[in-house]
Amino acid sequence: MTFLDQVIGGGSIPLLEKVLSFTEARNRMLAENIANITTPGYRTKQLDVRSFQASLREALDRQDAAERRGVVSPPLELKATREVRVGAGGALEVTPGTEPAENILFHDGTNARIERQMALLAENTMMHQAAVELMKANIDGLSKAIRGRAI
Repeated sequence: MTFLDQVIGGGSIPLLEKVLSFTEARNRMLAENIANITTPGYRTKQLDVRSFQASLREALDRQDAAERRGVVSPPLELKATREVRVGAGGALEVTPGTEPAENILFHDGTNARIERQMALLAENTMMHQAAVELMKANIDGLSKAIRGRAI
């Protein structure tokens, strides 16, 4: 592993890459839910944010344990969940599940509520924007360090 691999592969950049991949996939899924809001019989899909966050937490804990054992820049390895797994090349692959109906089915057989989908989309957008800002700050810091300027 080269020095540059250690610098880029360590820290929060791999974590932020996973968060960005998840929020992008969730955004596509929510857009599909919104686009199909009037489709008779359509069941909204979901990606479990809490499950993804728990998987990230476990991966960070394993990474911290490896660092304490002296491993330099151990990889961030996510365990597969029902909806999220890491595919070839480290790319995040998602398979949205069907959202529970919450005991509400509308006259057309859907369980979609536009208000809920829009709120989830806004929440997801904020999570994505926060990850983008953190990634930008990390890259700016690396860039300044490479150029030899004070951070």
